[in-house]
Amino acid sequence: MKALTKVLIVEDDPALCELIQEVLSAADVEAHATTDSALAAARLMKEKFDAVFLDVRMPPPDGIELTRQMRGAGLNRGTPIVIITGEKDPGLMARAFQAGANLFLFKPIERTKLLRLINIVQGPIEHERRRFRRVKVSRKVSIESGQDRLVGKTLDMSLDGMLVQTTGVLPIGSLIQVSLELLPATPPIRVAARVMRLVGRDCLGLQLESPAIAESEKLQNFLLPLVSATDKDSPTSKTVPDK
Repeated sequence: MKALTKVLIVEDDPALCELIQEVLSAADVEAHATTDSALAAARLMKEKFDAVFLDVRMPPPDGIELTRQMRGAGLNRGTPIVIITGEKDPGLMARAFQAGANLFLFKPIERTKLLRLINIVQGPIEHERRRFRRVKVSRKVSIESGQDRLVGKTLDMSLDGMLVQTTGVLPIGSLIQVSLELLPATPPIRVAARVMRLVGRDCLGLQLESPAIAESEKLQNFLLPLVSATDKDSPTSKTVPDK
């Protein structure tokens, strides 16, 4: 269970919520639980989880609405989602899958069934982690937002975003166009991104906004070898300078 570290359980039945949390905690999972779906929605916008368990029937927002919110934007838009339900209604399952759910956990909850499901989601979890794994790499960047033009360099990058040191800052939430020079003598990739945080007076934390397939492949081809090398060499990322 080492690959699974941080899970959120959202279930309005306190006893069942506690049961799932106890089983996961006993399997060395960092399990967080709440019976308040509105509180969970706020938390999901601020914290990254490896997997999320959602009860389908809750006071608004219910499990399907929370799934839609997660898939719409934010840190957990690619996080594996397990829907908890006592129903086997094909229509309900179809709506949940359409919203973006990955798996179902049917009541009554059994320990062996829950642990088996955790093993199943290890692959999607590791894929998602690689997306978020950051490498300290310096590459030239230019940013456009309306009439604003900024230039700078990346301080770190992942498949999902980057931290950029620039000649200025933009408001949090700004939708921008990023031109990123990955390799010398090759055209830069252009991707849409959103400003998610400000660091000091000259650094922007950016989240990529569904890059085109071709641009996404270029970014993966550049970053994944660096992620693998970092994993093998040291738990501390190495800086890859500009060429």
